[in-house]
Amino acid sequence: MADTAVAEAQQEEVEFVYPITVESAGPATKKVTIEIPESRIRETLDRQFKELRTQAALPGFRPGKVPQKLLEKRFNKAVREDVTRTLLQESYQQAVEKHNLKVVGEPSFDEQTQIELPETGSLTYSFSIEVQPEFSLPDLSSITVKKPKIEIKDEHIEQARQNLREQQGTLLPVEGRGIQEGDIVSADVHVKLDGEDVLHQHDLQFKVKPGTILAIQIDDLPAQLSGAQVGETRTLTVKVNPKHPTEKIRDKDVQIEFKIKDIRQLELAEIDSDFLQQLGFENEQQLNDALREEMEARVKNDLQNHLRDQVAQALLDGVQMELPEKLSKQQEGRVVQRRAVDLLRRGVPEGEIIANIENLKGGAKDEAVRELKLFFILSKIAEEYDVDVTEGELNANIAAMAAQQGTRPEKLKQQMAKEGSLQTLYIRLRELKAIDKILEKVKVEEVEPEKKDA
Repeated sequence: MADTAVAEAQQEEVEFVYPITVESAGPATKKVTIEIPESRIRETLDRQFKELRTQAALPGFRPGKVPQKLLEKRFNKAVREDVTRTLLQESYQQAVEKHNLKVVGEPSFDEQTQIELPETGSLTYSFSIEVQPEFSLPDLSSITVKKPKIEIKDEHIEQARQNLREQQGTLLPVEGRGIQEGDIVSADVHVKLDGEDVLHQHDLQFKVKPGTILAIQIDDLPAQLSGAQVGETRTLTVKVNPKHPTEKIRDKDVQIEFKIKDIRQLELAEIDSDFLQQLGFENEQQLNDALREEMEARVKNDLQNHLRDQVAQALLDGVQMELPEKLSKQQEGRVVQRRAVDLLRRGVPEGEIIANIENLKGGAKDEAVRELKLFFILSKIAEEYDVDVTEGELNANIAAMAAQQGTRPEKLKQQMAKEGSLQTLYIRLRELKAIDKILEKVKVEEVEPEKKDA
């Protein structure tokens, strides 16, 4: 009989429908108002006290025989608090499910004080909640991506051999001369705009060749630093590209100051029998074959990522949506934190990172908007095309990561689950699979490679 009564009570709870209204309250935000009728409050309180009566043991009374009035006097506050939590949770869940609210954050209640049950009458409460934005996907078949035709040639293998000689080479101190192209230099680097220090990194080590310093392209770096000695400071003026991470210096002329601290030259390793044996090859042909195989795999991977980037950009350009404000702000904070962690991993002292925290925020808002927008788009595509990541795919990626880190896959998986990064990996893999699903539908146009692609 007791089991039947519990089942009937549960059935009654499932069938009860709360008066709920949902209205728009800003970008991807809903205001929800819920009424808990007096009858529902009284019914739940009565049920709670009845359950308490069967369990309560007070001095002078047998279990189940404690007078209702005494129970209400002794446990009224605790029971009402418990019923409040139950009804709020129950009504909130019903609002989310019945109105198909795809919640992306915690509710923000209108009341500044704790919600309490009234002595008489119904309880009405409101809250705002951010939800997934509503938007339409573009016609995926109308997207065209360009795939560079890249052929591995003998000169590419020779360059790979040269790179290998550099990797296995020896750094020797430079004496009696200044900087030459190809030297490895350590310097304190400061980027200034109108005399103000905007970016800096101490003990930055780099090769003197055309390339980037602090994400700024410097094509004539060898000429600018030619002949500089240890202890000397060289300043050059460079035009910053319009997409630099630091918004303040985008498309501006900045002064980059190099204080030279150390100069070393690279003595290339010789590809001889000892070198080949050390790497596990019997002859140079085996080395060349291995380099070609590695390069073909890398080109294939790079091409796939190149196509994925084009698809992602086409989706971003083709979809209009309003993002939830609080979530956007939180994502902006995560972008800044990620940049700080990246700098820590590169050996930048924590004090310097803190001192440059405002610079780290540069462009973070745009990056956060892009990431959130792409997340919602790819989530919708994954849902519509039934894209998911299997346990086997997840474990395979964890195993590859564990091999790189020299740890056991199960240990890494436990660590990632504890840190919350396991869910991040799942989402990233699902996004890649969603993009690859789109690549099956788009038009792929083969083109001659640009210089940077080659």
